[in-house]
Amino acid sequence: MRMMIAGLLAVSAALPALAEPLELDYSTLYSHTRKLDKDELSALQFAFGFMHHQTKQMCLLESAYLHTQKQDIAIEITPEQRFTVPSEKALSLAKAVARFELREPVNQCDMSVQLETKPAYLKSSYDLAELKAVNEQYTEFFDSMGSFLSFMMPSVKGIVLHFPPQTEGSVRVDGMIEPSLRIEKGELSLDEQWLNKSQRIEFPTKPYRITAITK
Repeated sequence: MRMMIAGLLAVSAALPALAEPLELDYSTLYSHTRKLDKDELSALQFAFGFMHHQTKQMCLLESAYLHTQKQDIAIEITPEQRFTVPSEKALSLAKAVARFELREPVNQCDMSVQLETKPAYLKSSYDLAELKAVNEQYTEFFDSMGSFLSFMMPSVKGIVLHFPPQTEGSVRVDGMIEPSLRIEKGELSLDEQWLNKSQRIEFPTKPYRITAITK
């Protein structure tokens, strides 16, 4: 009997855990993305995902797509387990549904919404004026969201460039190593004082995300 139980446990351990389905109205996602449908916010996007509410790690996505009565639209999942969706009013009117399969139980995963730069704005060197323009878009977004309640909204104080976690090292400004700037634990912060300089900055690799420093 013990041998039989042990054999059953071994078979169970070898089987992959079943993915758990989750459905979400596209209109929930569109309520975020439509806020960026302005030319002055063209560098920004919302990246969505699901975060485990205990571990604070991203829940693993097995698959993701948008479903309408006429078509299914694949959703690309990044290595960080995040995704973006097209910002289209027509999909909201068509009552599209976003369908996901998660590795973790869905009742342990909460939606995570992150404001970041689009991939087209990520590269290994910039004129600081380019990064200043990104910073200004973040400022524009938070100012527009604050409206008459601006005292309740955070203000933008600069940007953070995110690199792979193992990235450490110096940064070059106008071809020379800049002692006051260093990538540590995969991050580099640039405050508004740096962003107002007319210089070129170079990194050992390109960042995978740029976010705002807010206070």
